[in-house]
Amino acid sequence: MDLAWSDLLTAVGLVLVLEGIVLSLFPNALRHAMAFAMNMPNFRLRLMGLGALMVGFILIRLVRGS
Repeated sequence: MDLAWSDLLTAVGLVLVLEGIVLSLFPNALRHAMAFAMNMPNFRLRLMGLGALMVGFILIRLVRGS
């Protein structure tokens, strides 16, 4: 696995761009989502986090091809 620092910084930059888009275009929806998440049990949040982690990992593996 040959992961360069530029790949890591590109990924972090992309996350910041996507978060910036959500914050600037949909601030009320983001507040609503945060309030909704505050009322969810920790177990459900953990399951959602693990699901997102698995989908992201699979997507990276598919794109990278290894």
